[in-house]
Amino acid sequence: MPTRPAPAAPAAGVLGLALALLLLLTPLLWPAQAWAALDNDTYDGNIYALYAGNGSLVPPRGTLAQALEAGRPAVVVYYLDDDASSKRFAPVVSELQRLWGNTIELIPLVTDPLQDRPDGGPGDPAHYWRGLTPQVVVFSGDGRVLLDVEGAVDLGVINEAVSEATGISLPEAFRGSSSTVSINELNAEVVSGGGGRR
Repeated sequence: MPTRPAPAAPAAGVLGLALALLLLLTPLLWPAQAWAALDNDTYDGNIYALYAGNGSLVPPRGTLAQALEAGRPAVVVYYLDDDASSKRFAPVVSELQRLWGNTIELIPLVTDPLQDRPDGGPGDPAHYWRGLTPQVVVFSGDGRVLLDVEGAVDLGVINEAVSEATGISLPEAFRGSSSTVSINELNAEVVSGGGGRR
């Protein structure tokens, strides 16, 4: 009598179970999609790295107290990483760094640590913050406040105050209005004269 091979049912069952398990786990192997958007109030990470292409702004290299003590002009920008207005304003802050470089102390500060904190006097950023973002405060070297505005203030207005703070005559290219033009859903750039990107 011929011998029959042993039934393969247990091996087929194990193979089927392994295949089913692989199909269930495969979606976990793909990275999740990242959704970041310039026009919403969600936290996407460092807004200067993401929306202005300039992660070097945060953390700031110095403090307001240090700038005032050294007699350096300073620009403090209050922002939140999860605020659409701050996200749209990020390219303006990056442009300030490009235009003025080491002439000023540029101090972008997230406002979360400033909330419900006692005022530490003129060297303390909490002393000037009024609870809204973005907010820009420009200080002269002797500590006078030359500009204190809330919202997406025009770069030309900030440049005028920085010119006064530094005593450096404002080049014609820095004068006039500017606007932030969206390049894509994540990035924008500052253009002068309110014109679009060419």
